[in-house]
This record gives sequence, C-alpha cells and structure tokens, in this order.
Amino acid sequence: GQLVQSGGGLVQPGGSLRLSCAASERTFYMYNMAWFRQAPGKEREFVAAIIWSGGLTRYADSVKGRFTISRDNVKNTVYLQMNSMKPAVTAVYFCSADRWHELRVESGQYTSWGQGTQVPVSS
Repeated sequence: GQLVQSGGGLVQPGGSLRLSCAASERTFYMYNMAWFRQAPGKEREFVAAIIWSGGLTRYADSVKGRFTISRDNVKNTVYLQMNSMKPAVTAVYFCSADRWHELRVESGQYTSWGQGTQVPVSS
C-alpha cells in the first residue's frame, strides 16, 4: 500500500508541528507504524513506533517527552506530534509500515515508506 505524508514545514525553535501519514491500504490496522528521520549527511534513524492496535509505543531516547506518536485506524492515519522542537531535529521525516509481532527500530526491517517530509527547525 501507499503511504502519503503531510504536515511538514519550517518551525521555529521551541515550536510544535504535527506530521501525518495516510495509508491507502485497507489493512492498515494490521500494521505497526513508525517514524524515522534522516538529517543531512547522516543515516536514517528511528524516532517512534506504535503497534497496530495503538496500545503500545516506543520512542528514541532523544525524543521522549517531546514527541508523541498516535494513530487513527478509522482514518488509516498515523501522526507524529513534535513539541519543543530544536534545530538538532532538523531532518527529513519518513513514516513506515511493518508487520511483525513486536515494535522494531531498524529501518531495514520496514517494508513500506512514505515519500518523506522536510522539517527544518530554524529561527
């Protein structure tokens, strides 16, 4: 299925932004979903993941307490709410889908990807 991202854009330090990722797959509710990011010159890194039911989440230590992943299985959409943003989180953000019995954090384990969304944090 296709994953279509929206919601990116320039954010000032300390600001907030919510990314969305809509899935065309009707079996979206069966997939664990995750967000990764890739800063210029760096490898893609794990940000957050949410299990298919929404009942379990996992975060990178660097975003705990500031970012929140959630999902709406009726709208086939996963979200990433980012608060207290810093220039260090500037990156291209990707949503991804995975069918596994537990939440995984390695990008190579995910099978489907959104197109990526630029999120620059700058004053």
